[in-house]
Amino acid sequence: MVSKTRLNDAFGELIYAVAISDGMIQPEEVETLEELLKGHPWANEIQWSFDYELKNKHDLKDSYQKALETLKENGPFEDYNYLVEIIEKIAAKSDGVDKNEKIIIKDFQQSLRDHFLEFLDENGLLIK
Repeated sequence: MVSKTRLNDAFGELIYAVAISDGMIQPEEVETLEELLKGHPWANEIQWSFDYELKNKHDLKDSYQKALETLKENGPFEDYNYLVEIIEKIAAKSDGVDKNEKIIIKDFQQSLRDHFLEFLDENGLLIK
């Protein structure tokens, strides 16, 4: 199991990757993130990670890949649905969902799904 800190970082990294994938992070996206995180127990940590990625202008692909690997290592987690909701709403916030944003979101969902199905299959847990 991945540490809570690393999981929070991964959430922020993935949100950053989606937000920057259309070339720049718009103020509306940052405001939406802050609004969506209100009340979440990990809000400060996720926001910190997002801000860190933004401040350091990390490479989109590196941030995405780090986040994906961490989430795969962590295993299935109920907050992944919440994470998908966040990235979809942020992507839609400024001028609708950009082609690059759509690609990252779909790739993220498919990669996690494939990884977890493979794990279940390898361990004889997949119902066929």
